[in-house]
Amino acid sequence: MKRCEWANGSELEKHYHDHEWGVPVHDDRTLFEFLILEGAQAGLSWLTILKKREGYKRALDNFDAEKIAGYNEKKIADLINDSEIIRNRLKIRAAVTNADAFLAVQKEFKSFDTYIWQFVDGKPIKNAWEKPANIPANTPTSNAMSKDLKKRGFKFVGSTICYAFMQAVGMVNDHTTDCFRYDQV
Repeated sequence: MKRCEWANGSELEKHYHDHEWGVPVHDDRTLFEFLILEGAQAGLSWLTILKKREGYKRALDNFDAEKIAGYNEKKIADLINDSEIIRNRLKIRAAVTNADAFLAVQKEFKSFDTYIWQFVDGKPIKNAWEKPANIPANTPTSNAMSKDLKKRGFKFVGSTICYAFMQAVGMVNDHTTDCFRYDQV
């Protein structure tokens, strides 16, 4: 079975590719999870994040934005010492900051889903890349998303992170045309 090249490195990557990557997500908690995980991935491999995903779920109260927004300095210090997540002070503080910003967006738009999917007019963009080398690191859409998220106070939401987020949550279908998932998502 032919799949995107990046997914062939490990069983964890294969499973993630085959079952999650590129599937449209409209659940606010899951969207927040991917926003946090994509920010945590900055400068690291996605495999590193996949290996720590369960640790993040435990450490960050299953990505409950209301709980995370209430984290105090002791909780942040505990997270910095938690070997089951990326122990980067800036990324951990960004998760707390992003929880506050996420809640503000939910209040304004009634859901984060309504807000974030407006960048693609509510429907996935289906690309037709034949080779992984053709897939961009960012696009004008991810640039606009990044700019707006930053304006709203989000951290670790550069254009490349936003594009990876868009790929993960199915806002864009970047499976290569020869991948078995291309027509499925």
